[in-house]
Amino acid sequence: MKLLDLCFARSGDKGDAVNVGLIARDPAHFAWLRQTVTAERVKAHFGPRVSGSVERFELPNLSALNFMLHGALGGGGTVSLKLDAQGKTYASHLLRMEVEGPDAA
Repeated sequence: MKLLDLCFARSGDKGDAVNVGLIARDPAHFAWLRQTVTAERVKAHFGPRVSGSVERFELPNLSALNFMLHGALGGGGTVSLKLDAQGKTYASHLLRMEVEGPDAA
């Protein structure tokens, strides 16, 4: 399945980094989300679109994870030649990550 089936997401720019929030649709799935969606896995999913590191922050009170994708915007919104210089489509891309659902674990 895809993360889209289990989560909401939102993204935007922070200089040359993209901030992606991933929120479990069902709070009961947050433990699964925390175990499954690691910074390493997100970095691999984005591949060469992210030249820097990926940091993950947990927000258990919101059943959410927040990712900072460094080096993702070609220098940042005001200088980038990328089509999506503000990183708005990164949330949609993350939601298309293939995962084994919480019932398969």
